[in-house]
Amino acid sequence: MDNSVAALTSLYNRIADINNAAALLEWDQETYMPRGAANARAHQIATLRALGHELATSDELGQALDAAGEANEASGEEDGYATALVRVGRRDYDKSTRLSPAFVEESARAEAHAKSAWREAREEDDYSRFAPHLEAVVALNREKAELLGYEDHPYDALLDQFEPDTTTSDIDAAFSELRDQLVPIVTALRGRADGRADILRRSFPSAIQWKVGEELIASIGYDFDRGRQDKSAHPFCTTFSISDVRITTRVDPNFFSPAFFGTLHEMGHALYEQGIDPALERTPLADGTSLGIHESQSRLWENLVGRSAAFIDFFFPTLQRAFGDSLSDVSARQFYRAANAVKPSLIRVEADEVTYNLHVMMRFELERSLFEGALTVADLRDAWNEKMRDYLGVVPTRDADGVLQDIHWSMGAFGYFPTYSIGNLMASQFYDVADRDLGGIDKHVSEGRFAPLVEWLGEHIHRYGRTKSANELLRDITGGGLSASPWLRYIRKKYAALYDVDLD
Repeated sequence: MDNSVAALTSLYNRIADINNAAALLEWDQETYMPRGAANARAHQIATLRALGHELATSDELGQALDAAGEANEASGEEDGYATALVRVGRRDYDKSTRLSPAFVEESARAEAHAKSAWREAREEDDYSRFAPHLEAVVALNREKAELLGYEDHPYDALLDQFEPDTTTSDIDAAFSELRDQLVPIVTALRGRADGRADILRRSFPSAIQWKVGEELIASIGYDFDRGRQDKSAHPFCTTFSISDVRITTRVDPNFFSPAFFGTLHEMGHALYEQGIDPALERTPLADGTSLGIHESQSRLWENLVGRSAAFIDFFFPTLQRAFGDSLSDVSARQFYRAANAVKPSLIRVEADEVTYNLHVMMRFELERSLFEGALTVADLRDAWNEKMRDYLGVVPTRDADGVLQDIHWSMGAFGYFPTYSIGNLMASQFYDVADRDLGGIDKHVSEGRFAPLVEWLGEHIHRYGRTKSANELLRDITGGGLSASPWLRYIRKKYAALYDVDLD
């Protein structure tokens, strides 16, 4: 390795260590931290985030990037570690230097307070307790958008943090096309869920759900020697290193889906992070290349595998043994229909895969309106309820089931939600190619053989981290760019057969 590249790598190692220490405190905040520690924790996180930002925006790092870039150009290398490190590092540096350490510290502190307030407001079912904190976070994100810069829309600057080189107009166009074809499908399926859908809302003891979930993801490939699962108010995956990737979930003893499918979902994220080339450790390259790609991995395992007939045929006997009387009168086919029932619901993370994108679209529209100035935080709850009525035909009676259900806004993660739908589309694109290459994924899954798919994803996606962009991965794997056609084809085929209805 060239000396200048080694020096740059050493600087990034220090930055990664500080940021990962902050992430560990944030994980603890969502899992084990006592409530009384909220204020102290906000200061601790803010200090570490500010320190990491100072290093990430230092003249020393800028000079190291310049030196490594010059050395790499002189070497004639067009691909490889140094090229990717300089390219990704330069992009991050250019954006980071637009935000002062004081601004980063203020934002981290406000978000830490907002997360604690959100959790309490959700438990108390009281949006008014969270609204002042959300006002502060929105104001800071408006300022961030101006500092980062944009050409057409302030939301572009926020979206670019999670899905690089994607704009608000890109999302508008993609969602418009998807909405036009999706709404008729939802209409055609409305009311067709059979009466056995309630079997998922029987008694499923929490301890057994937890044990079944952990045993399942371990058998698929999640490495518990390099990770763990804990409980949190909102499921998430977090990474402190390639050798320490943790997930959380939540358990409802009277509802099977949140823990089971949520665990599969977060496992998909974790497999991605655990599968990154170890040579990229402690650098900006040791991360998912975009949240759309990241979400493609979680949605692939949650839906394309976890809700498939092949998977349920394989795993249902295990569920029957585990839960006894709760499933003794249920067949695998009935469970499959229940797991894929299409019914508009209040909760995004519990939504079926057909209506799920509608939840994402309404959040995107609300966020866009907030940053256009057409919507205020004070009016957000009413706007939320109106969107739910228009999109899904259901209206929450509790804040906890409505505007307070997601943690993302308390984290300042504006621009994040569209990546969920982008990930849905990408998941089907990748799955189709893997299905062809592996000679039929259902055949492997029905026999409980998950390694072929895990290895395929590792070889084609995971190992690259950020060395390849989302567009490069799509091009290299599928031969083209983002497309809704494979996902729509999958939905039409699966649900036409499931409900005996013409969806063409």
